Amino acid sequence: METTGERHCWDDVIGDDERLIESCYQPRLLGRRPALLLIDCYQKVFGDRPRPLAEAIDEYPATCGTAGWDALPHLTALLEHARQVGVPVFHTTGDARLGSVTLRSRAPGRDGPAGYDFVAPLAPAEGETVIRKSRASAFFDTPLATRLRRLGIDTLLVAGETTSGCVRASAVDAYSHGFIVGVVEEATFDRSSLSHKVNLFDLHLKYASVLHVDRALNYLDGAASAEPPEDPA
Repeated sequence: METTGERHCWDDVIGDDERLIESCYQPRLLGRRPALLLIDCYQKVFGDRPRPLAEAIDEYPATCGTAGWDALPHLTALLEHARQVGVPVFHTTGDARLGSVTLRSRAPGRDGPAGYDFVAPLAPAEGETVIRKSRASAFFDTPLATRLRRLGIDTLLVAGETTSGCVRASAVDAYSHGFIVGVVEEATFDRSSLSHKVNLFDLHLKYASVLHVDRALNYLDGAASAEPPEDPA
């Protein structure tokens, strides 16, 4: 798991009080039966090409600017590795028919169903579960928790967007449902760098372990090679 003194993206925005608070929390171990949960890796947050948020926001109101494109190689590596080692993969997306996930003003003609199509490198493969949600959390009014329990999953590795919105809501709800939660730092992104850093820091203290992508990949290897748990029956 995490080692004392490991650097994270939030180090430049937290102060002495936050470090004092951090000392009250303990690192935690991830479990033996993980699943990968990719949050809302759809077209309208990436747009058609890497562009700064200020240049892309008129055409793509939900854009995360270049942050999503910076995270894309890490997301791709995480997804491909989970598939290689046989870790179950779950994807979330929105549905224009189910209502707005956040209170962001809708942009007529630019918030249609096509925006919820998965960006090509992260499109679900056959057999992977797609969760369509109407609110920020992947657990709200969806069958996700039930499906995870049926598979015997004890740990969720979470990545995607946005850190302060759907990733945070899903990670908190995963913890509330009794799952161990890991959030992959480089594979998670937000429209706001400040929101990204502060929310990762807060999640790391209270609800999740924030892992660098190399640690997440090593963890998937170890979980895949671990002996399966004994059948309680």
